Amino acid sequence: MGNIKSNVLMIGPTGVGKTYLIKLIAKKIGVPFVKGDATKFSETGYVGGDVEDLVRGLVHEANGDISLAEYGIIYLDEIDKIASSGNGYGPDVSRSGVQRNLLKLMEEAEVDLKTPHDLAAQMEAAMEAQRTGKVTRKKINTKNILFVMSGAFFQLGDIILRRLNQQPIGFQANSEEIEDAEDTVEVLKNVRTEDLIKFGFESEFIGRLPVVVTLNSLDVDGLYRILSNPNSTVIQGKKRDFKAYDVSIDFEDDALKKIAEMAYHEQTGARGLVSVVDRIMLKFEKMLPDTDIKELKITSGMINRPLEELDKIITNYYIKKFQKRFLVTNGIIIVFTDEAVKLLKKQADDRDITLEEECNNMLRDYEYGLRLLGCAEFTVDEQIVLEPKKRLEELIKKTYEKK
Repeated sequence: MGNIKSNVLMIGPTGVGKTYLIKLIAKKIGVPFVKGDATKFSETGYVGGDVEDLVRGLVHEANGDISLAEYGIIYLDEIDKIASSGNGYGPDVSRSGVQRNLLKLMEEAEVDLKTPHDLAAQMEAAMEAQRTGKVTRKKINTKNILFVMSGAFFQLGDIILRRLNQQPIGFQANSEEIEDAEDTVEVLKNVRTEDLIKFGFESEFIGRLPVVVTLNSLDVDGLYRILSNPNSTVIQGKKRDFKAYDVSIDFEDDALKKIAEMAYHEQTGARGLVSVVDRIMLKFEKMLPDTDIKELKITSGMINRPLEELDKIITNYYIKKFQKRFLVTNGIIIVFTDEAVKLLKKQADDRDITLEEECNNMLRDYEYGLRLLGCAEFTVDEQIVLEPKKRLEELIKKTYEKK
């Protein structure tokens, strides 16, 4: 009886987890997994790489166990990039050649583990033959290796629509990209073998991919579920980044939902989550290590207005640090009006110093002066910031006049 493998063709937008899904399956069933990029292979193998290198890679992943490697999984991404346009010249010739080379492997082939261009391996084999008088060739059979191909397949939707006698949707400059992306996924679910052949694949090649799967793009809820998962690599990775600076961060649920919404509009699937989180948190990651802040709760406000919220955090930190130092040293509670804080920040920025340093410089004389006046609490307003010495003299003068 013949053996027909259920090789898989996965069609879906970027970032929906195609690679992760197959890698997880390989891990669960305990077989080696190798991922390749179709754009890196050529017909001859001299430019970019040889498709047989994928098979050899399985042996490497199986730690040299050929019998285990013969039941491994080869995942080839961007397979749509080796489809030919039917011109019969230029890059189309090479693309068709790669399809034919893959065709042989997908069915059944013997692959020599020693590559012809590996001079070290050839010399080792020659020395072994001279020593033993025998020529041994280690080979791996691809009969039971599962091949999984994937790609975004842009413009395939137009081919399907023409077959269905409908207007091609495409990605028009004046259309809503998100709506187009969702519509395209629905159209791709109607894909047939004839559509893939018109797209540029040889019929024999498509015939070796009996299972065709269309994946939906991730919606806001799907992206949120990725983030809210306790093992989310996006969130856990960012927590580790901050922990390296001895800062513990935690994300509120509303913040995760807001990140998911922003990532959805990126239209790059789960990869958009990394982009959004890095773009927002990088500002905090640069500023917080210069402070003594050890814990930070990420709110939806920080996601919506990162610079504004970060400025509030840093301002509050330096003000509280100064107030604590002033209270411990002088036993006096210092309170700042909002207008005074704004002016102090501006002056600190002009002098390129921290807000705490600006407060120390401005209120240095007040430490002795307020103790002399017997103050338990003192409010710093805008006028004191503008004319600190003059206001202190006026306060002392008024106190002595009352006496």
